[in-house]
Amino acid sequence: MNTILTVAIVVTLLTSATIVVRWGSLVCTGNMPSSLFAFSAILFTSGLDVGLIMFPLTEFPVYEQDAAYEFANPLAIEFGMWGFLVWAFYFLTTFYFCRVEPRLGLFDIPAVKFVNNCVVIATCAFTGYLFLAYLPNYVEGISPMLRYGLVVLVVMCAVFSSTDVKYVKVLSIASTWLFFALIAFMWLNSGMGVAGFVDSAANIGEYFANIHRFIAPLSDYHAFYLFWWFSWSIMIGQFVARFLSPMKTRNLLVALLVIPSLPIAAWFSVLYYYHTGQLHITKTVNLCLVTVGVIFVINSLDSLIRLYTTNLGITVERFGRRAYILGNGLAMLTLVMLYQFTPFEIEWVGLVVIGLYGWVYFLLFSRRMALTDGRQPVGR
Repeated sequence: MNTILTVAIVVTLLTSATIVVRWGSLVCTGNMPSSLFAFSAILFTSGLDVGLIMFPLTEFPVYEQDAAYEFANPLAIEFGMWGFLVWAFYFLTTFYFCRVEPRLGLFDIPAVKFVNNCVVIATCAFTGYLFLAYLPNYVEGISPMLRYGLVVLVVMCAVFSSTDVKYVKVLSIASTWLFFALIAFMWLNSGMGVAGFVDSAANIGEYFANIHRFIAPLSDYHAFYLFWWFSWSIMIGQFVARFLSPMKTRNLLVALLVIPSLPIAAWFSVLYYYHTGQLHITKTVNLCLVTVGVIFVINSLDSLIRLYTTNLGITVERFGRRAYILGNGLAMLTLVMLYQFTPFEIEWVGLVVIGLYGWVYFLLFSRRMALTDGRQPVGR
């Protein structure tokens, strides 16, 4: 599986580079263009989930001890799991759904559409499962009833938010500002000051010095992350392409690589200071982490639910608000339990997405004349 993953990453990165070289001046615009900040907020909160908030403090010690990561410090490794290069996956799919899909309609082909929506739904449920699985690590002594009850509440809030795209946008912007506030709060609480922050952030430089190492899986755990990014890539591209304000293709790549990476770098740098200084995480700090984590889960879920319900025609206008909320809520909670009580894994979803990439590449090649001269393909 890791060989397939490596080949898929190389092809994805080469394709992204080719697009920028050949069509770098081409202007990309979504059908619901938003301001750059709104687009960035939607991208950031939809493309990330609770793991960004909750994982780093538990992963830094692992990266210190595992020989697979000894070439760089734990902060550089953590940044490599979440930042910069992996966002090229989102660039490729955002460009595709903005410029190519409207002309070829490959995702309207019934078989492609079916696989695509299965991927979206499965990955959406995995986000809910991660929240369920990691809650005991961050809410010490949480009872099973409260744990499952909180998951139900989060899922239902996400389904409600997905009923109108304006809720998705408002929640994305609000949670982005809340995340910035969390970074500032954690920074002030640590007493690290500007000098301490700069010293901590400087460790990220080892990522860029070793960026070539992150193209292939460093370990099974890194492979898990990469499969996870692949599973998200097609659906995030579909969703955020709608909100893209007019910008050239080369600027889109820079925006996707840099804009999300800056707050990620700041956040991880503050958390790394807590780790290296062995600072105690108080109950107040932990409550803040969990609160923002909950909101990020809602943000991730509502965008994915909005995507698959739109694709499948499961809309509020068609079924009514009550049926929409109850039906989608029950479906999501059922699938979350599927991850909890079966051996189903996100790596399988990532593998399916890689297969879907290959399928789309084949269809693009077979219909390249329609793409070149602008004619709509026939025989869908």
